[in-house]
Amino acid sequence: MKALLIVGGAVLLAALAFGGLTLYALEGQEVVVVRTHAPDGSLRETRTWVADDDGALWIEAAFVERPFYQQLLADPSVEIVRGGVTRRGRAVLVPNPDGHQHVRALLARKYGWADCWVGWLQDTSRSAAVRIEPE
Repeated sequence: MKALLIVGGAVLLAALAFGGLTLYALEGQEVVVVRTHAPDGSLRETRTWVADDDGALWIEAAFVERPFYQQLLADPSVEIVRGGVTRRGRAVLVPNPDGHQHVRALLARKYGWADCWVGWLQDTSRSAAVRIEPE
């Protein structure tokens, strides 16, 4: 019985450590809020990583079925909340493979170990790049 409690405690601690590390990887560095609009006019807020390159912001949809990405296909107007400041922009969906390779490189450079950790948890091999150009 004692061995079972020890094993159970170890498993619980490992799960808590894994969850804590994952949360820190996802939220421990810069995260922005991307606001998109649904066809019915409702607002969707999506938290995501961001990278700057050549005067534009770059974000990634891990897969193109993500609702915010689908909304950008229909309406490229977007708001980015960064550091408490809201800016309007226009989303440009950058085709693969170039877009995918570019945003992956930007995010890996900026987020480092966290990008590696999240990459083990979420398959980004089909991810789509979005360049946000300021209005």
